[in-house]
Amino acid sequence: MIFAIGLACGPAHADRRVALVIGNSAYKSAPKLGNPVNDATLIGGMFKKAGFDSVDVRLDLSASEMRRMLREFAGRTRDADMAVIYYAGHGIELDGNNYLIPTDATLETDGDVLDETIPVERALFAVEPAKQLRLIILDACRDNPFAKTMKRTLASRAIGRGLAKVEPSSPNTMIAFAAKAGSTASDGDSRNSPFAAALVEHLPKPGLDLRKAFGFVRDDVLKATSYKQEPYVYGSLGGDDVPLVAVKPAATGPQANPQEAIRRDYELALQLATRDAWEAFLAAYPEGFYANLAKGQLNKIGAEETRAAAEQKAKAAEQEKARLIAERAQKAEQEKAAAAAKAAEEARIAAEKQKQIEQARAEAAERQRKAAEAAAAKALAEKQAADKVKAELVAKQVAEKAEQAAKPAAERQISEADTQKLAALSPAPAPALSAADLAKSVQSELRRVGCLSAAAEGDWNATSQRSLTLFNKYAGTQFDVKSASIDALDALKAKPGRVCPLVCNFGFKADGDQCVKITCRAGYRVGDDNECEKIQEKKPVATREDSRRRDTDRKQTESAPSTPQASGQMICNNAGCRPIAKGCRLGTASHPSNPAYKLPAEICN
Repeated sequence: MIFAIGLACGPAHADRRVALVIGNSAYKSAPKLGNPVNDATLIGGMFKKAGFDSVDVRLDLSASEMRRMLREFAGRTRDADMAVIYYAGHGIELDGNNYLIPTDATLETDGDVLDETIPVERALFAVEPAKQLRLIILDACRDNPFAKTMKRTLASRAIGRGLAKVEPSSPNTMIAFAAKAGSTASDGDSRNSPFAAALVEHLPKPGLDLRKAFGFVRDDVLKATSYKQEPYVYGSLGGDDVPLVAVKPAATGPQANPQEAIRRDYELALQLATRDAWEAFLAAYPEGFYANLAKGQLNKIGAEETRAAAEQKAKAAEQEKARLIAERAQKAEQEKAAAAAKAAEEARIAAEKQKQIEQARAEAAERQRKAAEAAAAKALAEKQAADKVKAELVAKQVAEKAEQAAKPAAERQISEADTQKLAALSPAPAPALSAADLAKSVQSELRRVGCLSAAAEGDWNATSQRSLTLFNKYAGTQFDVKSASIDALDALKAKPGRVCPLVCNFGFKADGDQCVKITCRAGYRVGDDNECEKIQEKKPVATREDSRRRDTDRKQTESAPSTPQASGQMICNNAGCRPIAKGCRLGTASHPSNPAYKLPAEICN
């Protein structure tokens, strides 16, 4: 019996079959996928039920863990006839090449794809040593969130939708996509994706050629997705059928006892090692030794499921904790950056205000500088004008002194007071004038410019104050009239001629610098407005003697020469200026040494 069982089981286990199953769901930099872990668990159970010699199921692998698993699996395929790799998770296509994405990938730029992902060629290299069949199943055609957020380092670099078409270079190699190249696959609404459910339905059928099995898978997925998702297989096989599970030969020889059938069913359930298999076995054989063993196996599966659920829950809690820590750190950094930005803005505003204040101060200082320069320039111009007048006066006095030197000694005598005045006008340094001398000098200058008619006696009285007030009025100055000052003296000396207008008495009018009597023709007389007006004829009311006396007086008045008025008539010479004496008038006389040169002179009749 044992020999017959050995003959029956020998062909089924003649070929060595190995499988590697990877499911990535808990991505750190992308939303979590719900089905890959469930699909990987389902497909791993299918391979175990199909009697594979080695089935390694791995979930949520990082990049280093995926590389290590592919390296170890490549070692197991060296003595295998059939090698299968199933991957469920995210994949990406870059420049026509396909890459599997580990759970720890960030993929901020397209260049990170080369460093943080696993090329599909690496999986092809791992199954290369298998002798009869090399099969890679990629349930990784989902809509990839990394492709939407990563930055392009080169504008012309293409990042495709789904995965790119692959043509294996080795014989007896097949690559099955969950969706046709360039399209995306759906996870569906159930625990497993439509593609994974169809694989479990058709691939384990004994004796069914893989090409036909994948055809059935294609039909089921199209129907389940309303013809939106079409699985596709790349590569080729030979003419012989290549089933994933070979057909068991019919048993020959004597029939085994009933316990043998229970044992075979138990071994089959043990090969599948799933809850469904053990529950089906217990439904068929609820009592007995093998039923107790099946219950133990079911309890073992339950314990493993509990452990896996607890591990998954702990991993999810750890990831949530890491996420919360990262969010808090990010929030703290954001608050710190916001505070720094606010402080920088306040500093900028303060600096701008300080700049405006400093600019206003600089502008005010510049205005003060310009005003000071203008005042200094004005003062300098006034000083230069005064110096020029002084220099002209000194030059005039020097010329007059030269002229006096040519005159007889009697004519060149100058009074002591006039000498002192000349010394005061000299620009040479001189001792300060006394108050009386200063008042007398100012009075003399006021007489010269026609603002004072009284004599210069050195007594600064009300008459002198009124004369300085007149000078301020007509010269546009504002000197203090209560006392004589050096500034007033300098301003008076700077005036070359009359400043105050000549004022004549009634019946007289100004003629140059003197007053002359107004003479009207016969029949006219001087009116109230100091102009000649026609005499109105009146009837005689007086006696003949009164008329005769009036005519005599009129004739005497008209025949009498005009008498110059003392008010406003002045004469100036080397000794200074003085008013014309009463009964005299202002005229000209020939120069003693040069008769052609006329000098102002006082003429008295």
